[in-house]
Parts: sequence; C-alpha cells; structure tokens
Amino acid sequence: MVLKSLSDEDRAQARAKALRSRTRRAEIKESFRTGNISIGEVLDLAATDEAVGRLRVADLLEAVPGVGHVRAAALMERLGISANRRVRGLGRKQQAALKDHFS
Repeated sequence: MVLKSLSDEDRAQARAKALRSRTRRAEIKESFRTGNISIGEVLDLAATDEAVGRLRVADLLEAVPGVGHVRAAALMERLGISANRRVRGLGRKQQAALKDHFS
C-alpha cells in the first residue's frame, strides 16, 4: 500500500494531533491512578473522546499502583478481555466486569 505524500504543514498538524492525544491519555491514566476519576468515567469518556477511546486497556490497568504487566494481563484474561483491546472496543459485559472489579 502506497501512502500519500504529506506536505510539511500536514505532517506538522499530524504531529501536533498525536502529541495532544498522547498527553490526553497520560492525563487520564494519572487521574485514574490517583483516584480522581473512576473506571466508569473513563469508559464514558471513551465514547466521546477519541484519544481516550484509543487507550489500551492494559495501559490503563498498569497505571493502578501495584498492578504491573503480569497482573494486568492476568486480570484481563480473567475478565475475558483480549491483550490488545482498546477502551472503546470493550463490550458491555467486559465494561461491567471492569466496573465490578474496581468497585
């Protein structure tokens, strides 16, 4: 597949958008880690905020103190969530399972 050639201005806009998205995802993970927002609020934000919707579930879980890569993977397996699933891609049962786990 051939990618279209981007002008310098388009490339700069894309870099700026990517930076805003990464910053937003970092803010959400930090807020979740400190308890300022709940898992339910993150899931609600994912429906409207593209950056939050593209956040990987594993990255969100690893933001919790005491949860690393291994515990996050074990929790996701127990809840029936694929290892590469993003927050927006979660089904209703998976969202309910996450809410139950964190409540």
